[in-house]
Amino acid sequence: MFNIGDWLYGFFGESGGPALVLCIFLIFLADALFFPTLPEFFYVSAFFYDPSLPFGLCLLAAAIAAETLGLVVLYLVMGRVRVPKRIDTVVKKYIGFLVLGDERLLLLNRIAPMIPFSGAVVRIAGWDIKKSVFYVVVGCVLKYGVILLMSGFFQSYYGSGDAQTFTLIFIVAVIVVSFLLSVVVKRKKGMAQKG
Repeated sequence: MFNIGDWLYGFFGESGGPALVLCIFLIFLADALFFPTLPEFFYVSAFFYDPSLPFGLCLLAAAIAAETLGLVVLYLVMGRVRVPKRIDTVVKKYIGFLVLGDERLLLLNRIAPMIPFSGAVVRIAGWDIKKSVFYVVVGCVLKYGVILLMSGFFQSYYGSGDAQTFTLIFIVAVIVVSFLLSVVVKRKKGMAQKG
């Protein structure tokens, strides 16, 4: 079976920890700016390089910094670009379709991903950027903090190989539940609007 952790360690070799923190930052930044990268898998794999609290906190800080930077960069870019009326209408209609129609959606987005390119959505929706950053940071601390806690728990009670397996199963479960939750939320909101 392909092990992301082994690939990361092999790629970064001797540089280890600092390079892995940079790698996590870049993966989360790409996820926030361009396309979904499933950063949770890389995040956990990097943590198993050094499953200590200080290193875990460095990874968490890198994830928060990248998510925040991605949000702000897209927000600023969208402020300089003329958004076509059609895209503006589609985004606003989509936001109206969701459970929450304000910045709090960014917190919910950590649990049930529903809005890609969140910085662009923040600009188009006219949300407050400071509130948006706050909810992204809180969401990252909650989601990735729990992932680190579970990884540490598995590491403490199982061997290194088993801990990685259980943590990856946990991550897959989180992603599946997140996807299902986003589908359910969208459907409920759609039914409520029809009724």
